Amino acid sequence: MEGSNNYGHQHPLLLILNEDQLLNVAKCSRCREKVSTPCFSCAEDCGFYLHKVCAEAPLELNHPFHPHHPLLLMQNAPYPGGYMCNFCSKLGNEFVYHCSCELDFHIKCALFTFNIAENNLKELEHVALQDEELEDDSKCFGCREPLAKYTHFSPDCGFNLHDKCAELPFKLNLVCHREHPLVLQFNSQRLSCKICIESNEEDKGFVYGCSPCKFVVHIECASQSPLQVTKSTNHEHPFTLFNGHQHPLFLMLNQEQLMDNQRGVNDCSRCGEKASAPCFCCAEHCGFFLHKVCAEAPLELNHPFHLNHPLLMQNAPYSSGMYICNFCNKSGHKSVYRCSSCELDFHIKCALSTFNIAEKNLKELEHVALQHPLIPIQHPLIPTENGDEILKDVSKCFGCREPLPNYTHFSPCRGFNLHEKCTEIPFKLNHVCHRKHPVVLQFNSERLSCKICCQVTMRRGFVYGCSPCKFVVHIECASQSPLQVINSTNHEHPFTLLLRQVPFTCDGCGTEGNHVAYTCGTCNIIIHKNCISLPRIIKSKWHDHRLLHTYFHHIEDFRVLRCLICHYLVNTEHGSYYCSKCNGIFHVKCVMKDKDSYEIVENEDEIEMPIESSIIVIESNDAGEATKIKHFKHMHNLMLGPFVGGYENSCDGCMLPISDPFYYCSECAFFLHKACAELPKMKNVWHHGCKEPLALISDEAFLCRRCWYVTNAFAYECCGCEGKICLRCVIALTPGARTCLKHEHPLFYYPKHNGKCNACGRTTQAAFCCKDCNFVLHLDCFSLPITARHKCDEHLLSLTDHDDNSYSEHYHCDICEESRDPNHWFYNCATCDTSAHCYCVLEEYSFLKLRSLYEGNDHPHPLTIVKKKYYYPYCDKCGKPCVDVALECSKSECKYIVHWNCVVPFSLQSFWAWYKW
Repeated sequence: MEGSNNYGHQHPLLLILNEDQLLNVAKCSRCREKVSTPCFSCAEDCGFYLHKVCAEAPLELNHPFHPHHPLLLMQNAPYPGGYMCNFCSKLGNEFVYHCSCELDFHIKCALFTFNIAENNLKELEHVALQDEELEDDSKCFGCREPLAKYTHFSPDCGFNLHDKCAELPFKLNLVCHREHPLVLQFNSQRLSCKICIESNEEDKGFVYGCSPCKFVVHIECASQSPLQVTKSTNHEHPFTLFNGHQHPLFLMLNQEQLMDNQRGVNDCSRCGEKASAPCFCCAEHCGFFLHKVCAEAPLELNHPFHLNHPLLMQNAPYSSGMYICNFCNKSGHKSVYRCSSCELDFHIKCALSTFNIAEKNLKELEHVALQHPLIPIQHPLIPTENGDEILKDVSKCFGCREPLPNYTHFSPCRGFNLHEKCTEIPFKLNHVCHRKHPVVLQFNSERLSCKICCQVTMRRGFVYGCSPCKFVVHIECASQSPLQVINSTNHEHPFTLLLRQVPFTCDGCGTEGNHVAYTCGTCNIIIHKNCISLPRIIKSKWHDHRLLHTYFHHIEDFRVLRCLICHYLVNTEHGSYYCSKCNGIFHVKCVMKDKDSYEIVENEDEIEMPIESSIIVIESNDAGEATKIKHFKHMHNLMLGPFVGGYENSCDGCMLPISDPFYYCSECAFFLHKACAELPKMKNVWHHGCKEPLALISDEAFLCRRCWYVTNAFAYECCGCEGKICLRCVIALTPGARTCLKHEHPLFYYPKHNGKCNACGRTTQAAFCCKDCNFVLHLDCFSLPITARHKCDEHLLSLTDHDDNSYSEHYHCDICEESRDPNHWFYNCATCDTSAHCYCVLEEYSFLKLRSLYEGNDHPHPLTIVKKKYYYPYCDKCGKPCVDVALECSKSECKYIVHWNCVVPFSLQSFWAWYKW
C-alpha cells in the first residue's frame, strides 16, 4: 500500500495492489464498475474507490477517432437522466468523456479505443474464446459483426475485438471517394453508409469517414472488391445463369419455376424490376435475382451526355432509401448511377439505354411500330384533331418530351419511347443564339431554363447545352424556324420570332431577357415567348378585385407604385397586373408564381360580382363617414365612437384593445374597430391553400391556423376545409403597408425572411420588415396588444419595447420570477414598476371572450367562459383549483365548474400551452 494524491476527494487515498483488501461490493466512484486492483482507496474508509486507470484519466483527451474537438471529462452527465455511451451503448450517469457533437463515452471506453487507435495493444489481453464462452449476441466492438471461433482481444471490462479489427489501417483511399482519404473514426453524426445505405441509430463501433464531405462507409463495406458481383450486392450465395434466348423451351420452364418457387416475387436486386431471362438466380433459391444486363453493368460509366464527371453505381444515396431518376422521372430504391457533384441520378437501364442512344448502338433497342402487340393494353391509342393517333395517359417521347404520334418509334424493354427523329438528332450543332461555342446533346443536370422559351421547369430528357456558358435550349426550340409567327390572345397583333442574342426588358412581365425574343413591330413591343400567352384578366387570392394585364400603365399624378406582394417598385413602362378600382398593382412574376393562387377569367364580358359588405349604413356625417351602422353579426345598431365609458374594452372582432376609430353598441358591451366592421362577408386570402373563399363567422371557439391561439371572436372560415383564421391574422396579412405603434416606419410582410425578431429575439422564417431600417417582427409579435390586464397588477400593463431601468442589475419577470432580456419586448406598469414576459401576461387563452357562452358540452345547463381572479374553486373533473380559464354553469344555483382543458376537444386546447415563445 502506498499513498497518493486525493484526485478531488476530501481524504487522502492509498494505492491498493492486493485483491484481498477490497470489499466485495466496492465500486469505482468514476466508472461505477466493480473495483479491481490496482486501485485507490480512501484512507478514512469512507467507501471511496478509484480504479488506477480511472484516477489517472486525463481531463482532456485528444482522441484520434474524433480529431475535430477534444473530449472533456465531466463529473456529471451533460443531460438530465444520464447518458448513453456512443461506443458500448450502455447507460451511465456520472463521469463521462463528452464532446459538444453529442458524443459521450465511459472512461474505459474512451481509453480503450484510444489504445486501439494508438496501436497500444499491450493494454489488451490476447486470448482465444470459443462460441460457448460468448453470449448469443456478442459482437465485435469494431465492426459490430458476430465474434467467430478465432483469436480476438478481450480486455478486462468485456470488450471484444477481432484480430483484423485491432489491426485496421488508420487511413485508406477508397475508389468511391477519391477527393480525400478516409480516416478511422466514430460515426458521431449517425451518417448512413454510402455503400450499403444503412443508417441505424443503434449502429455503434468504428467507420471510415471523411468529415468535410459527410462521407461514411462501414468497415466491412470498405473492404469489398469492386469487381465482385456477389460482394457488391451483399449476397453470399453462388449464381446460376438462366439464358432464355439460347434455350427457348428452357426459358419458358424456368420462368414458370421462378413464379412457383418465389410466389411471384421475382424482382431484380439491382434495378428493382421484375426479373426476366437472361438473368442470374440464386442457386440456393433464396429469392435473389439479377438481370444479366444489371450484373454486367460497369461500376463507373463515362456517359457522352454528361461529360464533366463519371457516373458511379451505388445504392440509393438518400436517407429515405428512394431517389428520382433524372431521365424517366420515376422513383427507384435499388442501385443507381449517380454523379454526386451534379446530384444526377439514373436507373441502371436508363443510364445504359441513353448511353446506347448516344453511341448509336441501337441494336439494344427493339424497333417496333406503335400498333405492335408488345404495346401494353393500358396505353390505348386516341385520335388527334389532324387524324393522327397518340398514346393515352400523355405518353411522350423520352428525347424531346413531345407526344408520341402514330409512326414508328423505339420501345426498349423498360418502356422507353423515342421518335425516330430523336434517335437521329445530331450530337453537336451550331445555333444562331449561341455563336461562341457549339451546343452538345446532354442531360440538363443543372435544371437550367431554355434560353428560347424561358421555361423554368424540372424537364427531363435531352437538351442542347453549352456547360461553360450555362446555355441550354430544348430540342424542339433549337429546331424552330427563324420566321416563326405566333398570334396572341392578349394582344391584337401577331408576334414575330427574333433569333438574335440581345439583352432586352420584356414588355410582358418586366423582367430581363438575353436571348430569343418575340416582337410586335406595330406597337414596338418585345417579349419572351412565354409572355405571349399571358392571360388578359385574372382573379388572384392576393386581391379582392379582378386584375388586368397591361403592357404599360399611364400614371397622371407621378406616384410610385409598389407590388403588393414583394413590395418593390413596379416599372409601369413594362407589363404588370393592375386593379383600377383600388390602384393595386402586381409584378407579373409575383402574382403568377403560384398556379394555385389565381384563376384565369375566360369570359371578359362577364360582370364581376360585387363584394358583399358586412354592414348597412344607417346614418352618415357631412364627410360621408358612416356614424350609425347595422352589422350582420350583431342584433343592435352600432354607433361611431368615442365611447364615454373609456377605452379599456376589447374589440369583439379581433380581441385587441379598443382604439379610435371604432363602433360601439349603446345597448350592450359590444365593440368593433372600424377596420374590423368594414371587412366583407366573403374574402380570399393568399395564405390559405384552398381555392374556395373564406366566410366571416363569429361566436364559435376555434384554433387559428396562423397564430395558433384559441379564440371565439370573429374569424374567416374556409368553405372547403373548414379551417379558421382569426381577424388579427387576416388584417395583419392583408397585402400592403402596415403600421406598428412601436416603430416609426411602415412595415411590409415577407413570407420568406431569415433574420431575428426585434421583439422576442427568435429567428424568423416569415416576418414584417421595415424597408428603411433593420426592424423585424414575427406575426405573433406584430399582433401583440398594446395594453393588457393581468392579476399580477391592478393597473393596465403597457407593451414596452426597451427596458431603460439602468439602476437594475437583474431583470426578471414578476409573474414567473425568471430572468428576462431587457432588449426584448415586455409588459410594464409604470405606477407599480411591474414587468413581465409577454407570454406570461397573455397566457394561453387571452383571446377568449369572457362571460360568453360555450356550446357543445354534456352539461344540462349553458356554460359560461370565466377566469377566476381572487378565489379558485375546485374543478369538478380533475379536482384541482381553477386558476386559469374555466367553464362555469350560467345558473347561479348550480355550482358546476371545470377547467377549459378538462372538457373541450383537443383541437381547442392551446398550442402555446406546451410551446412557449
